[in-house]
Amino acid sequence: MTTIELRQLALGDLLEIEEIERRSYPTPWSRSMFAGELAKPSSICLGAFEADVEDGALVGYLVVSRYVDAWHVMNVAVDPDHRGRGVATMLLERLFDLTADDARRGYTLEVRVSNAKAIDLYERLGFLSRGLRRGYYTDNREDALIMWKDPVGR
Repeated sequence: MTTIELRQLALGDLLEIEEIERRSYPTPWSRSMFAGELAKPSSICLGAFEADVEDGALVGYLVVSRYVDAWHVMNVAVDPDHRGRGVATMLLERLFDLTADDARRGYTLEVRVSNAKAIDLYERLGFLSRGLRRGYYTDNREDALIMWKDPVGR
């Protein structure tokens, strides 16, 4: 199995981010959306890179924005060839480590109601269903499940 190294994403990672994004979602984020999040000091943008090879490839990423009462998981994706290996779990657990001293903010995200694998992952990490956003996804008007996790410091 490939060894994974987690580090902060940079603008130089945009091409690899876009490739994974296009392979992962029917309505991918644009380059400017990612660039905007990477530039925001209040965002946490982590990448999972192959550590076994020089110039290891990006295999997954996590983009989180800080709001007054929550860390909003905006985007998480793993290259289809690397799914099922714990990459998303590693990224989210690193987020929890980085924000553990923030007892004021919980974590929230939206996920397609049909994405059972993602919902299962989030539930294993302590997220609970807290509501529904009807017609949230623009490609097919699918509903989004709103999930919440209390601050880790509590």
